[in-house]
Amino acid sequence: MKRVQSSENLLPRLWRVLVCVVGMICAGAAMASPALDQAIAGTHRSDENRARDEHRHPAATLDFFGIAPTMTVIELLPGEGWYTEILAPYLAPGGKLVVGTHEPDSANAYRRESHQALMAKLDAAPALYGAVERHVMWRGDGVSLGPPASADMVVTFRNTHNWINDGKMDAVFKACFDVLKSGGVLGIEQHRAASGADPIASAKKGYVPEDWLIAQIEALGFRLAGKSEVNANPRDTKDYADGVWTLPPVLRLGDQDRERYVAIGESDRMTLKFIKP
Repeated sequence: MKRVQSSENLLPRLWRVLVCVVGMICAGAAMASPALDQAIAGTHRSDENRARDEHRHPAATLDFFGIAPTMTVIELLPGEGWYTEILAPYLAPGGKLVVGTHEPDSANAYRRESHQALMAKLDAAPALYGAVERHVMWRGDGVSLGPPASADMVVTFRNTHNWINDGKMDAVFKACFDVLKSGGVLGIEQHRAASGADPIASAKKGYVPEDWLIAQIEALGFRLAGKSEVNANPRDTKDYADGVWTLPPVLRLGDQDRERYVAIGESDRMTLKFIKP
């Protein structure tokens, strides 16, 4: 006799199916606002950064997250500011951009130099970045992103593997939960590991398993609101000895098999939207 599953067991599965369907619809129908299009097309962006648009899909990604020009948005660890160049002019007229940075006096040279480079970029163009609020997110062993319930959206792009490697992922996403308003959005783009990959081992190569990451973030109180394949790349085999940095834009191996890696393009990435209930 065939056993009938209870509705209690079916509901979580049906919810995930609905989330996937909504994500695919949103990814396929993403239409950025004219203001966002203008920020992306701005001449302040370097030719090198604009060339990455075809791989990073900034309009579709930010539209999927549900960004609006009146929001207070926190961008975590912007690196060289690729997305900051878009977010700052877009939010300046009616919203606010906060960048969460490394410590200026970090004992880690990379973090210290990353902070200095970002500050120099912001300082060099006050007309463009003068309204950007700067916030050191590391406080000793803790993480602080600002006053509780003060942000509409937190976004992070290709950072999660580093937090796993540092043992700080839960602390970072707990801080995201605390700083967001009820109904606020956590938007994540991250290099995606093969299904079933060990998260600790794969994070060392820059990749994170999607289902595992979703479960970790939902355990902190967030609710998955959508998944988009806008940044997917099925050509990415994810098995490189030097990890994701083998691919563009880093191309860690230099001229070795360069054409092969350029043909693959940037990594296969998950794009996830979570809501704080």
